[in-house]
Amino acid sequence: MKLHINGQSVDIPDSIRTIEELLKHFDLSEKMLVVEHNENILQKEDHAKVELSEGHKIEIVHFVGGG
Repeated sequence: MKLHINGQSVDIPDSIRTIEELLKHFDLSEKMLVVEHNENILQKEDHAKVELSEGHKIEIVHFVGGG
């Protein structure tokens, strides 16, 4: 399946069906982040509910600590 992730076209396995699974695939599930799905900001509790389809737009912003 082809998604648009952070402005780039990315092929992901068809077995990835939800935002939660996508984050696990990219090893981001434990990071503090914000996910936007088709221009809608998601709450963390919705990551497991939102299903992905061909062509969806995903923006993932994760926070990095530092000083």
